[in-house]
Amino acid sequence: MKVASAFMACWIKLFHFPPLQLLHSQLLNSSTLNSSTLKNPLIFISFVTPSGSSGLMKLRTTFDIPSFPSKISYKSKIFTMGSCFSGMLAEKLQQRKFNILDNPFGTIFNPVSMFQLLSQSLLDQQADGDLVLDQQQRSYHYGMHSSVSAENKTELLKKIVTLQALTKEFLAQSSHIVFSFGSAFVYELKTNGKFVSNCHKQPQSLFDKRLLRLEEMLDHFKRFYEVLRRVNPSAVIVMTVSPVRHSKDGIPKNQLSKSLLRVLTHQLGQDYEGLVYFPSYELMMDDLRDYRFYSEDMLHPSPVAENYIWEQFQNCYLDKDSMESAKQIAEINLALQHRPFHPGSLAHIQFLQDLVQRMERLTPEFDFSKEIADVKEKLGMYF
Repeated sequence: MKVASAFMACWIKLFHFPPLQLLHSQLLNSSTLNSSTLKNPLIFISFVTPSGSSGLMKLRTTFDIPSFPSKISYKSKIFTMGSCFSGMLAEKLQQRKFNILDNPFGTIFNPVSMFQLLSQSLLDQQADGDLVLDQQQRSYHYGMHSSVSAENKTELLKKIVTLQALTKEFLAQSSHIVFSFGSAFVYELKTNGKFVSNCHKQPQSLFDKRLLRLEEMLDHFKRFYEVLRRVNPSAVIVMTVSPVRHSKDGIPKNQLSKSLLRVLTHQLGQDYEGLVYFPSYELMMDDLRDYRFYSEDMLHPSPVAENYIWEQFQNCYLDKDSMESAKQIAEINLALQHRPFHPGSLAHIQFLQDLVQRMERLTPEFDFSKEIADVKEKLGMYF
């Protein structure tokens, strides 16, 4: 007990707040100190200001995110593109049955490659055949993620044309376009100097790596924006900087890259109408400044952090009715994942019947046909 009290007394002194009188006698004299309170020592820390008022210390860097006027609803069409963080947001939206198209060309990290791919799609320009890579009996494209592949070059280019047509059609009808910028570093093929979105595990000696210039990224966005506005003059563009750190660049260079992307989003928001910024990077770096909010690799946000950032996103961008519907759908999704201790029991059968009724009440506004069929198939096993 004395060791723990001495440790906590020293720990409190680390705050160095001269204007505050720390009152930790409650901790030092408390008879309730145990393992659970040691895990959360902050519950005992309070202060008295010179004016005599007291309260608990605020030990998190929280900040307000302005409410967004052009809300997302279930009538919206949402296009998402960028880093794996955009995939997380897209997955949350898809699980709640929003109308969304996510990363048709796979995960893309740098903004120039994103703008190039979208401009080519909107202009019906064929993908560059010089960027096709054949390896291990598959064909890949250096401008896209490895999830876009085919048995040969001809089939790959056909597949890309289909993806471009899908992208063009969806962009023309989108109400919201979400970009998640992951890195300002880009790779170029030494043979022709062309941008590479994915190295497809080829030797590093084939590429030159460099940092994109701000003017370069702004110029490519301008070209994309002008083409976009011809087919869709009203879509709102939401930008964010991915909070996932790229440790392979080195921590100092990762910070340089993220800083440049943040300057890019700021400049675009200043220069163009209909562009807004969502601070996912700041939420992770400041509000959630603790390694307990990271996954095991210490680079990606943990599920707890992802859910927290998602909550901030939906509070900012979803309208009230859609948030309520999304909550109901999320609860149904959780129930669908339920694993019973006693399958076939009366309680389990009643649970499944109630679940079917909950989904049917939300139909036809939301398509639960597959989920209802799956649950009814389980019910059929018990009758």
